Amino acid sequence: MLSSPNTDLAARWNTLRGEKPALRIRDAAATLGVSEAELVALGVGQTATPLTTDWRGILNDMPEVGRVMCLTRNEHCVHERHGRFEGVDVKAPHGIVLGPDIDLRLFLGSWKHGFAVREPLKQGERLSLQFFDGAGDAVHKIYATDETDRPAFDALIVRYTAATLPDMKIGRRAPDAVDRPDSEIDVAGLRTAWLGMKDTHEFFGMLGKFKVGRVQALRLVGEDLARELPARALRAAFEAASADSTPVMVFVGSHGCIQIHTGPVKRLVDTQGWFNVLDPDFNLHLRDAGVARVFSVRKPTEDGIVTSIEAFDAHNRNILLMFGARKPGKPELEEWRAIVANVEKQAAS
Repeated sequence: MLSSPNTDLAARWNTLRGEKPALRIRDAAATLGVSEAELVALGVGQTATPLTTDWRGILNDMPEVGRVMCLTRNEHCVHERHGRFEGVDVKAPHGIVLGPDIDLRLFLGSWKHGFAVREPLKQGERLSLQFFDGAGDAVHKIYATDETDRPAFDALIVRYTAATLPDMKIGRRAPDAVDRPDSEIDVAGLRTAWLGMKDTHEFFGMLGKFKVGRVQALRLVGEDLARELPARALRAAFEAASADSTPVMVFVGSHGCIQIHTGPVKRLVDTQGWFNVLDPDFNLHLRDAGVARVFSVRKPTEDGIVTSIEAFDAHNRNILLMFGARKPGKPELEEWRAIVANVEKQAAS
């Protein structure tokens, strides 16, 4: 009797797990040539429970489960933050979570599949909610911790369990947009619009207006506004912030979520090609080899100049954004400006 595609995939995954038991599911999916969502779906009935697509309901009910760990990642960076869901405001296709610890920007139009996942451990299990886009890539995960109200978490899962198995049609991701030639960009107009910004949120609209790629704009606008730095400059900024306890904001995005840490970064650790922040409530894992370009960027706002360090991969996809901690209506921290200025000075020497 011929095996089904799912049976074949399950057998190949079991073989791979036997060969590489420490391999993470995202890397296993890449090795097997499938999506992470397809591997999770193999566990339906055992380790995975399909959820309804009522993302608004699930997110609005998250405050009742207490402290959790939220995880958002892209190909080269993983962002993990502990805290409670507070300030949840979801109006599909967008949503925000604005708590002091869990701070998210949600793009729910990209959310297509959701599962509750129970991963067996030597002692107990690891419980999470995992959400995936149409290409089967994880957009956001929410993990129970020792401080989570487990009965409330279990009740939430029961409430949003899907009545039927999900349709796991996995589509191909659209190719990245190709930048127009530099010669076709109105650089003078771009620079004028950049200098006229009143809020950092105007930035993406400006890129669209001038039909210019993000890294392309950083290259063209002028070094007073955006300056390319060596890849090591990103690490230097983290090290300086750690050394003098300057609070920062660290943004990491997937195709359906941007997750933000605001606060200090203390314990910095290198492990086998990864640069890590390993603090009690915030962990960051950055793949060194993935960082191809780094820029210091200055954007005018009504509160003064806002400065960032921005990292991109070899395909000009954003990996991470780093700012000084700030609130609307407040000027940027002088300590953060000094860090960026010193990083630029080191790069020039």
